[in-house]
Amino acid sequence: MEKPVFYLVDVFAEEKYTGNQLAVFRHVTKLSDNQMQRIAKEMHFSETTFILSDEKHDGGYDVRIFTPETELNFAGHPTLGTAFVIQREMIKKPVKEIVLNLKAGKIPVFFDYTSKKSCVLWMKQLQPVFGKKFDANSVSNILSLDVNDINASFPIQEVSTGLPVVIVPLRTLEAVKKARINKEKYFKFIKDIEAKIILIFCPETYNKANDLNVRVFADQYGVPEDPATGSANGCLAGYLVKHRFFQTCRINLKVEQGYEIGRPSLLYLRAEKKKQEISVYVGGKVEMIGNGKFV
Repeated sequence: MEKPVFYLVDVFAEEKYTGNQLAVFRHVTKLSDNQMQRIAKEMHFSETTFILSDEKHDGGYDVRIFTPETELNFAGHPTLGTAFVIQREMIKKPVKEIVLNLKAGKIPVFFDYTSKKSCVLWMKQLQPVFGKKFDANSVSNILSLDVNDINASFPIQEVSTGLPVVIVPLRTLEAVKKARINKEKYFKFIKDIEAKIILIFCPETYNKANDLNVRVFADQYGVPEDPATGSANGCLAGYLVKHRFFQTCRINLKVEQGYEIGRPSLLYLRAEKKKQEISVYVGGKVEMIGNGKFV
């Protein structure tokens, strides 16, 4: 079997090696599901993607997303990183839009060329679905926080734009910094709900140019803490406009993530609520790190 080609990219990074790294594979039509899962485990990034063919199918490119432990229907930084590879290495010219055919559905990615050297990629996420709300006492224990660290003005709620997340609003940056997952309580908590990811956030930031600080925990997927998470931040964007966190139904924000683990990342969020519909866009920059053949 021909050795599959892969590319390493850095997503949501303002500089190389500060965002969320991703391996993107091409020429994988002969790989089985088990082989793709094994490769993802060996690459050991939070996610690894596989472009099934260089040719379009049904208006887009068929893509699979795997964590080291399982396959995902959707994930944010793999979507942007894979679209970047398709544009740069397969199409090889500027484009306005690329559609990825994921298990969650068709996800369009838009290319905003702000200059010859800079491009921000945006993905339109699926319509947010709002689920169960949770008691602050139980969630504070999972996060090793005092219940007063949680912002009681807004709910703790399960939200999904393709990958469900529990959104937890905190009052201060100090509370975000001191959060620690109690694994025993975490795994008990997620056992009977769809969401396996917890996102905590607050409106205080390390960098004053940014609007929110975020941390994301996903031990179920083998990721104790993620440096940059497009899918989870898309859920957050829907949450912010639904609950009018900024007293508005429209947002355009810069979100910092990964500062607490030394991997500072920057994500851009846009969302708007009109009547019962919420549109969500997540954006960021992507950098090429390298490429090779998988042995």
